[in-house]
Amino acid sequence: MIIGIIGLGLIGGSLAKSIKAKTLHTVFATDTDEQTMTMAKLCGALDENLTSENISRCDLLFLAVKPSLAIECIKTRAKEISSNTVVIDLCGIKRAVCEKVYPIAHENGFVFIGGHPMAGKERSGFVNSTADLFDQASIILTPEFENGLSIDILDKLKSFFIDVGFSSVIFARPEEHDRIIAYTSQLAHVISSAYVKSPDALKRRGFSAGSFRDMTRVARLDEKLWTELFLCNRDFLIEQIEILLKNTNEYLDALKNNDAEKLEALLREGREMKALAGGN
Repeated sequence: MIIGIIGLGLIGGSLAKSIKAKTLHTVFATDTDEQTMTMAKLCGALDENLTSENISRCDLLFLAVKPSLAIECIKTRAKEISSNTVVIDLCGIKRAVCEKVYPIAHENGFVFIGGHPMAGKERSGFVNSTADLFDQASIILTPEFENGLSIDILDKLKSFFIDVGFSSVIFARPEEHDRIIAYTSQLAHVISSAYVKSPDALKRRGFSAGSFRDMTRVARLDEKLWTELFLCNRDFLIEQIEILLKNTNEYLDALKNNDAEKLEALLREGREMKALAGGN
């Protein structure tokens, strides 16, 4: 297959590298940064530049850019995309993209599916991309179920994602994705960013170990990207922050009241919930 990729940052660059390292597919790619394009060519991550002339040859076209740019790309290139091309965005939120792009895909006769690879790093850019970023990760796809998407397309996508390293493909509706991702990803970024602002963070050397590293790792974020992601999903993220504040205040009250029994109960509930939730 010919795989098109728009955007060669951490996600798009890793996708290009994994395709070239693990499959025989051809990669057409583009990025607005000339240095990134040069690095991608030198390391063999792409076969040709993705252009207006060859975009119609793509079997799969991935949009690895922030949501507003993904929508704009589809609007400006819709007439160039073949009806045989399946277009997938790789943004961290789904409702804001899918609601705008589904109608454009209908009007122009191509298939659009929302996508979100559950993999990443705290450092962005092509320079940090790797061919193994997606190994053993899941990818969430949000097809337009009401539009009768063919099983053949879904099977082709599942095979492709498994080939490039993903361990599973999960299907969800855009709203379900955004509700859960507000908790599993966005809330964690809010907490990390807020936590590291303590004045004691500057005094922590020699006093910190794994807990500090785990809590602060994702504070190294791209503030422009994450502002857009947060605002696109503000309803669900607000809900999760409010739940967190309520739960945190219970610990605060127990401490203020010197209530060992209540504090122990809260900690036990947390431990038991972690066991039920599973994971490392």
